[in-house]
Amino acid sequence: MLRLLTGSEPVYISCDKNLGFTKIMALCSISRLLSSSIRLQNPKFSTVRSTAASSADIFFNHLQKNGGNIEKTLVTVKAQVDSKCVSGVLYRCYPSQSQMGLRFFIWAGLQSDYRHTSYMYSKACNFYKITQNPKLLYDVIEAYRAERCSVTVKTFKVILNLYKEAKLADEALWVLRKMPEFGLRADTTMYNVVIRLFCVKGDMDVAESLMKTMSLIDLYPDMITYVEMVKGLCNVGRLEDAFGLFKVMKEHGCLPSTVLYSVLLDGICKFGNTEKAMDLLKEMEKEGGSCSPNVVTYTSVIQRFCEKGQTLEALEVLDQMEAYGCSPNRVTVGCLIERFCVEGRVEEVYRLFDKVVKGGGVSYGECYSSLVVCLKRSRNTEEAEKVFRKMLTSGLKPDGLACSIMIKELCLVGRVLDGYQLFDEIEKIGYLISIDSDVYSLLLVGLCEQSHSVEAKTLARLMLKKRIRLKAPYSDSIGEILKKSGEEELVNHLTAI
Repeated sequence: MLRLLTGSEPVYISCDKNLGFTKIMALCSISRLLSSSIRLQNPKFSTVRSTAASSADIFFNHLQKNGGNIEKTLVTVKAQVDSKCVSGVLYRCYPSQSQMGLRFFIWAGLQSDYRHTSYMYSKACNFYKITQNPKLLYDVIEAYRAERCSVTVKTFKVILNLYKEAKLADEALWVLRKMPEFGLRADTTMYNVVIRLFCVKGDMDVAESLMKTMSLIDLYPDMITYVEMVKGLCNVGRLEDAFGLFKVMKEHGCLPSTVLYSVLLDGICKFGNTEKAMDLLKEMEKEGGSCSPNVVTYTSVIQRFCEKGQTLEALEVLDQMEAYGCSPNRVTVGCLIERFCVEGRVEEVYRLFDKVVKGGGVSYGECYSSLVVCLKRSRNTEEAEKVFRKMLTSGLKPDGLACSIMIKELCLVGRVLDGYQLFDEIEKIGYLISIDSDVYSLLLVGLCEQSHSVEAKTLARLMLKKRIRLKAPYSDSIGEILKKSGEEELVNHLTAI
């Protein structure tokens, strides 16, 4: 099979194996002629690959021709602003014109028909290495001042979001303090960004100071502010101060919610105060309404208790959860299963299954699949395989993760044929839909290396039918083995997917 490139699409020509060098060169010449002909007939494809690339070129060329206060002239450019265009300009400006690239990025974020996604903020930060070079944004702000540019609160929000993405708390605070010099004042959203950065950093003194500053300029903390503050205080072990915020909230007319209670509850569990956690959970149940505990609330408490080895307390919360009428989900059950496996109490797991399935939030198939995964993680592979095969014989549907884990494990310990037979059994009952694509390549290379050619060919054809690509680093070795067995055409088809 010879691959000829003609314009944007490759053309495949079936060739005899003994095709001479002269003939191949002749075909290549034809390919070049065809390609040249297409370029002549469609000159626009040779100069501009896409509208996005064209927009980036137009903006970049405009930026180079114009000096200071580029924001004024950018509005005159008749080109579309989208993520590809912004990426293209950032690329062209780096590294010699980084400030210009960032100014364009900030300007683009102010346009009414375009908004930067979190991915674009991440891309800009990573590309310009803002974490290592925070001064780049300092220089942008100073350039605005020197050129007397017209800036708005939204301008500073874009800059603040770049520092947020770079996780730079001190620099973000500097932005807030710089705004009054431009006759601007930060809003609650901007304060929340900076408060969160200091909470994550663990510097609660600055975070509290920022909350006090808000009240001095007629801004009031909202639910987001309190959630971040409670989370931050809990993370540094200041539980009493976190409780104290509840009183402050009510004074400002901001009532606690399930989210806020859950954050506080998680903090209490983290520091091992079991009795206080149970009391707060009961308080939430009693208060009800917007403070009612949900499945996430109960699950987080169960998870914390399981992590600390407090299995009895975790089971008490499960009983309390069901008594309140909240059904456990798979994550809830998974925490308990993992704890039982760690303690070697696998037999008790089955009684747990009967208990939680009655609630209707989780099925036996999900429970058993979680058990397979937990047994494998605790290195009890033999028991995991036994449970998995029991599922199949009982008609329970294992999930994709359980299937992938079992087949991979059999392949890795050299039992490739057993892995294939298990794979085949799952395929016959129609459970392969969500299986990891890597499993196919791992299984295929194992079959090839152990010379199970019939099974290898069958699996390769199934992969071709499902359009599953060969994964590196298996593709080369699989290709060589299949070619030696006379399946060169099959290899060509697989690699072409």
